[in-house]
Amino acid sequence: MNKSDLIEALAQEVGIHRQVSEFVVNSVFEAMAEAMEKGEGVEIRGFGSFSVRKYGSYIGRNPKTGEKISVKPKKLPFFKVGKELRERVMDKVGK
Repeated sequence: MNKSDLIEALAQEVGIHRQVSEFVVNSVFEAMAEAMEKGEGVEIRGFGSFSVRKYGSYIGRNPKTGEKISVKPKKLPFFKVGKELRERVMDKVGK
């Protein structure tokens, strides 16, 4: 499922116009992104939580040349699946 599929599913489920559904989905994603930009986490009970993880600098290698390079510290988004979603997927997909 991609973003367009999600917008369409919401519109059909709730019985609203697709443009309204698109506005709602975009608003939710934007609010989540803004919270994460501020370093805040986003928790959706039963689904999972989004957070920002900090990674320190380290010495890496250029895979093409083998040359050592310095990798700067960075912050990246991280998703941790919730217990309910994990169990639903395990029940459907198999263990």
